[in-house]
Amino acid sequence: MSELKVAIAGLGAIGKALALALHTGMPGLRLTAVSAHDLQRATRWLDERGIAAHVVPVADLAQHADLIVECAPGAILSDICTPVLRAGKRVMVLSAAALLTRPELIDLARAHGGQIIVPSGALLGLDAVTAAAEGQIQSVRMITRKPPNGLAGAPHLVRNNISVADLTAPKLVFAGTAREAALGFPANVNVVAALALAGIGPERTTIEIWADPTVTRNCHAIDVASDAATFTMSIENVPSENPKTGRITAQSVLAALRKLTAPLRIGT
Repeated sequence: MSELKVAIAGLGAIGKALALALHTGMPGLRLTAVSAHDLQRATRWLDERGIAAHVVPVADLAQHADLIVECAPGAILSDICTPVLRAGKRVMVLSAAALLTRPELIDLARAHGGQIIVPSGALLGLDAVTAAAEGQIQSVRMITRKPPNGLAGAPHLVRNNISVADLTAPKLVFAGTAREAALGFPANVNVVAALALAGIGPERTTIEIWADPTVTRNCHAIDVASDAATFTMSIENVPSENPKTGRITAQSVLAALRKLTAPLRIGT
């Protein structure tokens, strides 16, 4: 396969991990461009590590790469994706919760021959869910437990005056659909958004979110009932330097990137 040029939109914990991995060397992949909120700071970070890549505004990323990996706040998802999709290129979206509220991006990809890729991220079992969706899925239910500081500041908590400070026992802070959760916890529930997109959609996928002082990891449990299989999955993710994000998220993106150029591809 020919070399795939990759750009990164956002240089936080995940973006930096990807940049370092691509710089170290991934067969068939080359980092060609980076964008960030502070372009000068991003340039310094790359220079200090000897990483050669263009540092450009998000609107210019599509000019430098075949695939753009979005590692930025969900609020600017459209700014990142729109020029990429209009150019008929691919964008890997980590802010799946933001994607649920922007269906026009999917229409844009369809109209221009672009593609939106949503990696598994901090979740597991999406292969099984997408396979089950080829038949009939009756229900998908998810329970998320996070350390309270990983939920602090979420719009749903602020709007409803829900405090997660100084908890001594688990506290249910939300129960509803994936779509409602995406609006109320845009930085916390990309996992359930990906699950909804893989399965029966954001209206029929349900979630409970618990602020749990007894856990130190981001914990997700999923129950799926379908005509092909009934299965339960659970995962405990070690947080990255950003408590809202698990370390495995960056590794999931790297695995997804490797699949794009690998001579042997495992999984659906």
